[in-house]
Amino acid sequence: MRDEADRGVSEDRGPGPAAPAAHARGEARDPALAEPRLLQPIPAIGRGRIGLEIAIVLGLGLGRSAVYSIVQLADALTRPEPIGQQTTTLNPSQSSREVFDLIYQLLGITFSLVPVLLVGYLLWSRSRPHLGRLGIVRQGVGIDLLRGIGLLAVIGVAGLAIYLGGRALGIGLAVDPSGLSSYWWTVPVLLLSAVRASVQEEVVMIGYLFARLGDLRWNRWAIILGSALVRGSYHLYQGFGAFVANALMGALFGWLYTRWGRVLPFLVAHFLIDAIVFVGYPLAAAAWPALFGLPVAP
Repeated sequence: MRDEADRGVSEDRGPGPAAPAAHARGEARDPALAEPRLLQPIPAIGRGRIGLEIAIVLGLGLGRSAVYSIVQLADALTRPEPIGQQTTTLNPSQSSREVFDLIYQLLGITFSLVPVLLVGYLLWSRSRPHLGRLGIVRQGVGIDLLRGIGLLAVIGVAGLAIYLGGRALGIGLAVDPSGLSSYWWTVPVLLLSAVRASVQEEVVMIGYLFARLGDLRWNRWAIILGSALVRGSYHLYQGFGAFVANALMGALFGWLYTRWGRVLPFLVAHFLIDAIVFVGYPLAAAAWPALFGLPVAP
């Protein structure tokens, strides 16, 4: 486990990348550069270009999803039936023909990961760890796995309570996590969808956004809350309960990231949560449809 100096984050500068190593010729290291791994001076590309880069990255993926989600919520709120009586579907079928449904599902998962490849390219470092600015490091995998499992217990219980509370208050849509038909590949594709969601959201919203907003000199809490609000906004199509639950999860993840400086615990927790929801939730909803608000199959 790293010490406090290695994982610390400045209150007024926000998280950033590793400090440069001492010069290869052996000069004394500048004390001003002896900073935590997540901090370094603003890159030469400049603040305006960093802001544009952030807009492009979000516009290619999760930011675009946030805009669509807001429009979908407005659509739901202006329909004759109350929002609490409406249903939204995750992982819907893309074709009535099995082979093309599978192809479309795999293509959707693959292309949604392109923004992840982009941020990896943008923040790649020639020195090891190459993706350290994204919080991706090889050491300490065991403790990261345990942290992820611990987060599953906290987030899973709290998220379910907020979802059911939103349903009871009539401010959330009933969520059907899988609109796929029962094929031999349904469960593997749902698990791949869980991998896609965890990698896309945590690498971009935590690793990338915290690094770049730190470069812009945002303070720690501005970064945490800004990232959390974006995370909540692209879940608004599920209703206000989902916004609150995901924003709170984002705030917790962000705060812990500023302490740990590692993204793997959040990848693990997010994957486990979505895997349980995508695969296990339909079974629970079928057993207790009135509780979860899904229509009963004929």
